[in-house]
Amino acid sequence: MSITLHLRWAEDADRNLPLPRYATKGSAGADLCANFPPDIRDRALTLAPGERALVPTGLHMAIPEGYEVQIRPRSGIALKHGVGLVNAPGTIDSDYRGPVGVILVNHGDDPFDVTHGLRIAQMVVAPVVQPSFALVDDLDDTPRGQGGFGSTGVDA
Repeated sequence: MSITLHLRWAEDADRNLPLPRYATKGSAGADLCANFPPDIRDRALTLAPGERALVPTGLHMAIPEGYEVQIRPRSGIALKHGVGLVNAPGTIDSDYRGPVGVILVNHGDDPFDVTHGLRIAQMVVAPVVQPSFALVDDLDDTPRGQGGFGSTGVDA
């Protein structure tokens, strides 16, 4: 199935940066870049250990109804620097038209510089199902039942 995701640059966006793009043919997520306003493009946003910041992408999106965009961390900067997302995955709803930003957090031990044009996250377009909700007196039984954390096996 193929859909089209309409994008619009923010007014102060650097239009020389790439639109979201897939690194390989088999990539599920398209890379998003940090796209800072002109007054701060030439310097890094430094995230101290434990610090978080909203990083602009310079984009607005029109997501088709029945879909969402999930914002996910990039595994490379997560492994190498401990940088991820506060709310992973973040969800962008189909009726949102505002600026798209990524909330980065530095879980690492060292400061991390977010520079203009750095690939900071990836976006995955996914279908959304909105079920109806029904309150019932009993739920069907399953072999697991009410077993919670660790109930399906021994964790090492």
